[in-house]
Amino acid sequence: MGATPPERVEPSSPFIAASAVMARAAGENFPVASRLLPRRVREHLLAIYGFARLVDELGDSFPGDRLAALDWLEEELEAAYAGRAKNPLLVALAGTLQECRLPVEPFQRLIEANRADQRVKRYETFEQLRGYCHLSADPVGELVLGVFGLATPLRIELSDSICTALQLAEHWQDVAEDMRAGRIYIPAEDLERFCVRERDLAAPHASEAVRALLAFEVARARLELDRGAALLGTLHGRSRLAVAAFLGGGRAALDSIERARFDVLARAPRAGRARRALATLAALMERAK
Repeated sequence: MGATPPERVEPSSPFIAASAVMARAAGENFPVASRLLPRRVREHLLAIYGFARLVDELGDSFPGDRLAALDWLEEELEAAYAGRAKNPLLVALAGTLQECRLPVEPFQRLIEANRADQRVKRYETFEQLRGYCHLSADPVGELVLGVFGLATPLRIELSDSICTALQLAEHWQDVAEDMRAGRIYIPAEDLERFCVRERDLAAPHASEAVRALLAFEVARARLELDRGAALLGTLHGRSRLAVAAFLGGGRAALDSIERARFDVLARAPRAGRARRALATLAALMERAK
């Protein structure tokens, strides 16, 4: 017998209504599904995003037992593969799973990342944080490649660098928000290196030490993006456009932090749609040379 969904985790619950979950897409650092892509590809990408966003909502915002909620979602994922899902987002995902023949393991990693968030609030080293990104971000790129039928080991490795960088950019933008939630993603070894204390991250504005720390972290994320940019050279057509949008979105996000002079405590810096589009175009042109 399957587990009973925890309180308020029902397909009809407004807490996880598909429209509310999908509304978060507009706030991402990258276009979830560009209108330049074929309709069916867009539907597949939106289905994957809907699952990833739902996992995060349950792991970050669910008011009850979050681990139980994530267990329920893992059962719903299994049901989606069997064509028996009930939640609207998983019902939408089921068609994508069947049509694109996507493996279950990347989806399971997304769930595991949110289980980790219930236990781990600090990271000692950058390698530990990178390991978390392998769960929380890298699966999305692998699944996107899967939608296009292009998920080779080399492409997945390059995609992992882009997705890790996107996750890092989000962490650096959201330092203040994460601090309020009791989480610090900046590695403790980096805090010590720049003489930044945890209470410095709770200040209304970034000190010079915090700015120097964020400049270091932004540069490291850029290296990850640059490492993954070679992926574009292995792609053509609309798959290349889709990945360029991820790459451009990451660069635009990091640019937004630089424009804020690395003060991510006053507000979370964000890049507008026009800046993301220009960065995407620049990525396409760069790889075309």
